[in-house]
Amino acid sequence: MSNASAQFQADFDVSRETLEHLQTLEVLLRKWNKAINLVSAATLSEVWTRHFADSAQIFALAPENTLHWADLGSGAGFPGLVIAILAKEKQPDLAVTLVESDHRKSAFLLTAVRELGLKADVIAERIEETENLDCDVLSARALAPLSKLLEFSGRHLADRGVALFPKGARWEEEVASARENWSFDLQVLPSRSDPSGVILKISGAKRV
Repeated sequence: MSNASAQFQADFDVSRETLEHLQTLEVLLRKWNKAINLVSAATLSEVWTRHFADSAQIFALAPENTLHWADLGSGAGFPGLVIAILAKEKQPDLAVTLVESDHRKSAFLLTAVRELGLKADVIAERIEETENLDCDVLSARALAPLSKLLEFSGRHLADRGVALFPKGARWEEEVASARENWSFDLQVLPSRSDPSGVILKISGAKRV
């Protein structure tokens, strides 16, 4: 066990089996990244902090009764695949939907879901063209400005659902811009993996 994986296990209180699933995901990521550039090669050496921990911190922010989690623009599976891996141990009734229009990336996601035995579906379509997912929780990481993410949440989030969006240092600008056209309830939570970042927890979004 590497120092990084040991730290992850301590921080997120996961079983050895969950850790092994994440180690398998790391192997798959390194293998596929040579061909299709899933993540920046520079971040592969920091995969446990830059990608796994950054994704895992979102899992605990979901309401307890969450049954369907949708991750938009899943790309390399962050946070969606990590959410599905954690759910296998901590919330086995949770179904995860990964939406990724890039067919090479969606092929990676399908391979990971199959090899890890995850309760997850992969939809290889554009978010705007995907049928209403009616999900309890919606996440998206490094996908679009907040205003656009709220459009997506309006299409795919259940009425009482919650959106969880990790954002970087300029998150306040995105919130101010979004409030020009949207009203929403907002909690701003500090990121455990990015000192300048936050996680925006949003509910009740409506156009104004």
